[in-house]
Amino acid sequence: MDENVVVASNNHIDYYTEMSLDLWPESTKEELQESFQEILASNRDKILFYRLGTEFVSFIHLSIRVDYVEGTESTPTGYIEGVYVKPEFRRKGYSAKLVEVGELWLKKKGCKQIGSDIHLDNHVSYDFHIGVGFKESSRLIAFIKDIKG
Repeated sequence: MDENVVVASNNHIDYYTEMSLDLWPESTKEELQESFQEILASNRDKILFYRLGTEFVSFIHLSIRVDYVEGTESTPTGYIEGVYVKPEFRRKGYSAKLVEVGELWLKKKGCKQIGSDIHLDNHVSYDFHIGVGFKESSRLIAFIKDIKG
């Protein structure tokens, strides 16, 4: 494993929370900290960080899904639940390295494929996914309607 890749532990909650607030600004610090603890307790989730010196510049949250994942042909399936690189460190290959290390973990867990999803207007994430070897499998528009009454 690359010496700059760090497997998350309880010592890393502040790094995860800081970057996650940028990635998911609609979340609260408390929600993200609770989520971090749940991820660490799970044997089907893993968080990896990319560290330069003492600075944590990127993370990836991977999971193993056993339900159907759009576009896949096998189960279990690895899934990128979230990936983030601080803006000033983007386009340097750090998240690609995290995907590479994450794929090794997923393979050991019996996964033959890895899935991910993005919002249609997230061009940065789209370019990242294509750049690390993903192929677009489908486009999905989700609908929601409030029930009156």
